[in-house]
Amino acid sequence: MTRSAHLTVSIAGVLGAIAITTILDATGLSAFSALPLCPLMLLLRYVQNISWRSIGFVWGRPSHYLLAMLYPVGVLGVLVLLCVAMKAVDISHTDWEKAGANFGLVLVLTILVAVVTEEGFFRGWFWASLAKAGEKTGTILIGSSVAFALWHLSAMVLNTGFNPPPVQVPVFIINAAVIGMIWGLLRWTSDSIIVTSVSHGLWNGGAYVLFGFGSKAGALGIKNAAVYGPEIGLLGLALNVTFAVVLWVLIRSQRDYSSYPPPSLTNR
Repeated sequence: MTRSAHLTVSIAGVLGAIAITTILDATGLSAFSALPLCPLMLLLRYVQNISWRSIGFVWGRPSHYLLAMLYPVGVLGVLVLLCVAMKAVDISHTDWEKAGANFGLVLVLTILVAVVTEEGFFRGWFWASLAKAGEKTGTILIGSSVAFALWHLSAMVLNTGFNPPPVQVPVFIINAAVIGMIWGLLRWTSDSIIVTSVSHGLWNGGAYVLFGFGSKAGALGIKNAAVYGPEIGLLGLALNVTFAVVLWVLIRSQRDYSSYPPPSLTNR
């Protein structure tokens, strides 16, 4: 398959994923909207003859997992401290035992599901597909992050239970792209979607259990999500952008940007 053919398959695959998810979100099946990403990834991987290693099914080093955990723990931790300092927290009715159980459940389920859906598709197959098409790392990072954000759009604008007020949707989409960039950078430095899935799981567990989602408040009882929300709030966006910039500088200083993707990956 030529490089132009790989690029065509890449674009068609992402558009197909967005279309399928939009249909599921529009028909009340949003709980299953991520699942089709798995068979779609498997089909496209077969068509393009992409190896599992190229997709990112490698373990990575312990330092990669520490960096992956630093993102959600650091950003969400700072955000919690800011919320406390600004007296935006109300934990008078919080059941912390239930919140802890929910955190563990979301963490484990996200890691197990994301590695074969969101991470496996966007930072796995799509990443490797763009690399096969000869795209540079910058293009792959931006392309996979934008695709990741657009894939979430239907969940935000349709009646899925996750949708915030319309005015907050643009902030979420920008934030989703920034978060996708962070996980893309983790994928770049580790070559592993297992690493990014761990980060994804910790983020979802902390963000949704502590801060809630859509119009629902989380364990911290924060009501002004437009300001304090990690995904739909301005403070969350600012912290995510800051972390993304710092991570980019750190990783960029450790790797030769022009050398990726290596010939062994583009020829697979």
